[in-house]
Amino acid sequence: MILLQSPSRFLLQTLLNRVQNLEKGVELDYQWVEFGDVRYHVQVSMKNPHFLSLSVSLPTPAQETVLSGGLPFGAIEAIKASYGVLVQILDPPKDGFNLTLRLNLSKLPPDEGSPSFFSKEYKHALMVKIASVREVVLGAPLRVVLKHLASRTVAPDIDQPFALVHRPQESFFLVPQAEKVTIVFPMSFKDSIDTVLATSFLQEFVGARRTAGMNNAPPCMWSPSPPVELKGTAGEALSANAGFVTFVIFPRHVEGKKLDRTCSEGFMHTRMRRRVESLIQALDRAKPDLEKSKKTVQSRSFKRLSLKEAHTNSK
Repeated sequence: MILLQSPSRFLLQTLLNRVQNLEKGVELDYQWVEFGDVRYHVQVSMKNPHFLSLSVSLPTPAQETVLSGGLPFGAIEAIKASYGVLVQILDPPKDGFNLTLRLNLSKLPPDEGSPSFFSKEYKHALMVKIASVREVVLGAPLRVVLKHLASRTVAPDIDQPFALVHRPQESFFLVPQAEKVTIVFPMSFKDSIDTVLATSFLQEFVGARRTAGMNNAPPCMWSPSPPVELKGTAGEALSANAGFVTFVIFPRHVEGKKLDRTCSEGFMHTRMRRRVESLIQALDRAKPDLEKSKKTVQSRSFKRLSLKEAHTNSK
C-alpha cells in the first residue's frame, strides 16, 4: 500500500509556476503517469498564455462501476462545485482521456490591493484543489452517497451495491442504504509473504476499533470471505487473498462538517499508517548487518599457539 498526499505534486508545481509567471508567454506540453494510476496532459500555448488545458485519464472502471458520461457519477457536479468559474469542462474530452478541463487563469484575483481572502494563500489553496482533481473525480460517488445518508435517503438509481476504482485493477464497494452505508475493501497482494503480513495487520487494525479512543469512529470488520452485503456480485470482483475490510458509516458520522472528513481517506488510514511504520521498523531491525559482519570477519586475525600456551589458556 502506498500512502500519498491527495494532490499530484508535479501538477501542483506546474500550476504554481504558471500562476507566478502568468504574464510570460510560454509553451507547455507535459504528459506523465503517476504510479501507473492516472495519466495527465498539461498544455499552454504562446497564443493564449492565460489558458491552461488539463486532461486526465482515469483507471479502467470495474464492471460494477456506475458511470455518467464516461466519469463516475456525480463527478461533473463535484468539479463545478470545487472550481467554479475558473474551470470549464470540455465536451468531448481530448482523445485518450476521460476528462479535459480548460483553466482560465486570468480569472484569478490579483494579489495587490486585494483583501486577505484573495491572497496568495487563497490562490495556493485553489491550485492544491485543482491538483487534487483525481480525488475530486474518483471520490464524487462517495460524496453523493454520504450526502444522502446525512438526510437518511438513498440517491436515485444507486440503491444496489456498486464499485469504485481507486487504483488500477483495484476497486472497493459501496452498499448504500437510508440508515447506513457499508464500504467494503477486497484486499489482494501478489507476494505470499505480503499476504501473511497484511492479514495479520488487518486483523489488528480491526481490533484497534475496540479501543476506548475510537468509540466514535465508523465500525470496522475483517473477514476472510465476502460479506453478505456483496451477495450476487461477480466473482472476479471479489477476488481477495487477504480478506475483506468493511466499514459501516452511519448518519452521525456525516453530520455537518464531518462529511468532508469522512469523505477523505484519513479516518481509514491513520491507524494503518502508524502500524505500517512500526512494521517497517521491526523488519529493518530484523535485517542482518551483512556489511558489518563481513568487515568483522575480514579484520579478525589469528595467532598460532604453542602447546604450552594452549594448555595455559585452557585453565
